[in-house]
Amino acid sequence: MERPYGWVIVAAGSLLGCVAIGALFSLAVFLQPMSEATGWSRTGISTTMTIDFLVMGVAAFGWGALTDRFGPRIVVVSGTILLGLGIVLASRATSLLQFQLIYGIVVGVAAGAVFAPMIATVTGWFDKRRSLAVSLVSAGMGVAPMTVAPFAQWLIQSYDWRTSFLVIGIASWVLLIPAALLVRRAPTAEEGAPGAPAEGGEGLTVGRALRSPQFIVLSLTFFFCCAAHSGPIFHVVSYALACGLPAMTAVTIYSAEGMAGLAGRLLFGVLGDRYGARRIVVIGLMVQAIGAGAYYFARSAGEFYAVAILFGMAYGGVMPLYAVIAREYFPMRIMGTVFGGAAMISSLGMALGPAAGGWLFDNFGGYGLLYVGSFAVGLAAVAMALAFPARPASAVLRPA
Repeated sequence: MERPYGWVIVAAGSLLGCVAIGALFSLAVFLQPMSEATGWSRTGISTTMTIDFLVMGVAAFGWGALTDRFGPRIVVVSGTILLGLGIVLASRATSLLQFQLIYGIVVGVAAGAVFAPMIATVTGWFDKRRSLAVSLVSAGMGVAPMTVAPFAQWLIQSYDWRTSFLVIGIASWVLLIPAALLVRRAPTAEEGAPGAPAEGGEGLTVGRALRSPQFIVLSLTFFFCCAAHSGPIFHVVSYALACGLPAMTAVTIYSAEGMAGLAGRLLFGVLGDRYGARRIVVIGLMVQAIGAGAYYFARSAGEFYAVAILFGMAYGGVMPLYAVIAREYFPMRIMGTVFGGAAMISSLGMALGPAAGGWLFDNFGGYGLLYVGSFAVGLAAVAMALAFPARPASAVLRPA
């Protein structure tokens, strides 16, 4: 059944994701000016992002549970208020520890209120074009580096870093609070509606859902997927520089990867609706593994661009489809908790890749083993995806 207001939810979710995730990741633009202005180490400032990843994952689980109980609007409004508050307070930080705690915890908690709750909410508004709708929300997050980051760079060139952060925090409130007020809980799906979960769900508790084979396989696939691509994404610029490419070329390779990820979200969304999300995820994960391994052999700029486009389309395309698969398995009334739990586990994989890449470089003098390891982890993701159980026909999922 088509629900026209669902597209309003998609538009609001795209804007919320773009600004919230863009504000979070704008820290990369502030790294050098903050270090020069304050004397804080780049390692210390960068550690803030690791805190953000971990906090955002844990917070996504909690926000997801609150979404199931109270609806998404209060959750998203609370998150947007916290986001602006965290950035504004971070702009006044007088020590590195203070900045890490404010930006790492408050902003991380706020960002967790947007990703999992909005993705879970959108899955309930669509039956036939669910993959495309979820991918469009994810695409909003994907354009964040092309919108918020340049705006942050322009602010830094015109003002100091504190004023720039202050402006971004206030702008977040102005843009996101009205969008958050548009968010509504999805209407209850009609029994037997196309695309609705096969299990009735009346006897399915959160505890049983989190112990089910469906959740375990979904979460582990999500984890291995993120662990496989986070290291290559984070270190691609440094790897290109180590291979002798100019700095500007290295940065444009990273940008090409991001643009390909945006295209992949849209393409995989359409394919997921046509051929099934689980099948497309398996194919996408295989392409992702091949792309990660292919970086090992890249040396020239042309080779890097080719691999970046292949790899970017794959990792960008599969990410939104995990929510679609979750919706096939679980009823809407617990989707926030279930997908928030899967997102929390995936965030551990996201945090693992950059740290592993840095350790391998420091101990072995190069990034080769990172890409070999990412290829192996990518194959593990494919193996897990092949173990996806069939869509349940019984009223209640069986615990593992």
